[in-house]
Amino acid sequence: MELMEAIKGRRSVRAYQPRPVEREKIERILEAARLAPSARNRQAWEFFVVQDEKKRKAIWQAANGAAFLEEAPVILVACGVDPAMMPCAQRTDSVDLSIAMAFAILEAQEQGLGTCWMGAFDAKAVAEALGLPENRNAVMITPLGYPAEQPAPRPRKELSEIVHWE
Repeated sequence: MELMEAIKGRRSVRAYQPRPVEREKIERILEAARLAPSARNRQAWEFFVVQDEKKRKAIWQAANGAAFLEEAPVILVACGVDPAMMPCAQRTDSVDLSIAMAFAILEAQEQGLGTCWMGAFDAKAVAEALGLPENRNAVMITPLGYPAEQPAPRPRKELSEIVHWE
């Protein structure tokens, strides 16, 4: 699959098959995240592969009971480590993990797996469920699994609406 094909084919999946995800596929996804660029190449991140039913349920509850989180056999949790502020006034953990998770999500698409980028969750409850130390911050989560649906493409703005040539 070409990169643009993966980008165009990626959807937010909100229904998953009960089928387990092979460890090799998860490792490829994590490798894609690991190779992402980060501020000053600090790589100040950790990724949690949550398969334990009790921990998945706690994360599901922290995400306001999003039903598809309960269905997915895996939940990936991306955490920042000791975030700093960049000169552009953005936190390194938000930016770095956005890039890393974008890489991971595209590799998941390549592997035939579904994801759904999520920021709507109680970070403290997720940290508690995973036993994270105070210098770890849950920034985003995604369910990971074999899709039980094929969502239609969502409308996208035209380039002319969002690009300014200066």
